[in-house]
Amino acid sequence: MHDSTFKTVSVIGLGYIGLPTAAMFASRKMNVIGVDVNQLAVDTINDGKIHIVEPDLDMLVSAAVTAGYLRATITPEPADAFLVAVPTPFKEGYEPDLSYIESATKAIAPVLKKGDLVVLESTSPVGATEQMANWIAEARPDLLVPLNEKQSGDLFIAHCPERVLPGYVVKELVENDRVIGGINRASSEKAIELYRAFVMGECITTTARTAEMAKLTENASRDVGIAFANELSIICDELDINVWELIALANRHPRVNILQPGPGVGGHCIAVDPWFIVSKTPETAKLIRQARVVNENKPAWVIEKVKEKVDQFLADHPGKKMVEVTIACFGLAFKPDIDDLRESPALQITRELVNSLNCKIVAVEPNVDSLNEDFELVNLDTAFAKADVYVLLVDHYQFKKFRPSVTYIVDTKGFW
Repeated sequence: MHDSTFKTVSVIGLGYIGLPTAAMFASRKMNVIGVDVNQLAVDTINDGKIHIVEPDLDMLVSAAVTAGYLRATITPEPADAFLVAVPTPFKEGYEPDLSYIESATKAIAPVLKKGDLVVLESTSPVGATEQMANWIAEARPDLLVPLNEKQSGDLFIAHCPERVLPGYVVKELVENDRVIGGINRASSEKAIELYRAFVMGECITTTARTAEMAKLTENASRDVGIAFANELSIICDELDINVWELIALANRHPRVNILQPGPGVGGHCIAVDPWFIVSKTPETAKLIRQARVVNENKPAWVIEKVKEKVDQFLADHPGKKMVEVTIACFGLAFKPDIDDLRESPALQITRELVNSLNCKIVAVEPNVDSLNEDFELVNLDTAFAKADVYVLLVDHYQFKKFRPSVTYIVDTKGFW
């Protein structure tokens, strides 16, 4: 048994971050209550199975449920620590949507007791942890809730953002350093005690606001770097230069490390988090905003390139009609070798091709079995046999083995 004052941990939100985190605590023989609004997810987990794709997670969850250390429920129950790991999307105009955090906070408020720790793990705009503390204070006037660094109280409140890579979550939860931002010093120390149950990396303390900004900064930095590569790819296309060769040459400089261009930026982090910075400081975050604009416009540029290839194909085959052309899109996930389609530019491009071209569109996504879309999901062999135009959108390892001989290729990743 882990030597800790935390006997029971509750994780609110059992998605790509919450479930692995819950399983990790349970693997350290701590009692874990997972809470989710999705009854199917709750039932699946209680059967010892998982509803998401993540290497090694199935074994971890199965073992934890079988041993009795992990169970899932719809309704929050008393615990010693509560981790909120719910989505933080944005609304119209890229305004952060904190409604999931608010709902989760108000759901756990009735079961909180003196001495409990509440950690916000959801990636959040600056000030969200303080907002969470305010919601708790409103719901529980009987508890003294610390609202800033100078106050102590009956509860401990902190922000501890995840910084894991899909496909490597189980490994990185353990090995990565954690930034822990308590609403006061006592909260930071309490949160470190909790995460020490399984985190082997360093736990670094700061303020809640700085912890919130640290996660946003990491992803905005990546976004700016990708935007540079994506803009470079468009410039090189105009100048008839191979952008991948160019980047490889430039990266031979000892202090240059240009990222690789692609069809855009996807996922629930890099495509979203920079807007949280922009929303708080709209007049100042000029470069961060422009990087988002560049990356959000890249899919439209790819679609134009596909249309050019279709026109070229039709010009070379005078007897063919647009409706007889088949386009195969290779990859739909937001990054290689995972099943996650959230904010995926590849999926966005494929949908847009269906809507804007009177062609037959098929897609190959080795990590997804079925989809409710207006295009057909086919295997690699079928796509290679039937397609006239190939559109490479994601560099899944399955695609790298092939070297298509056809002329009509839009390669957004540079290995065909």
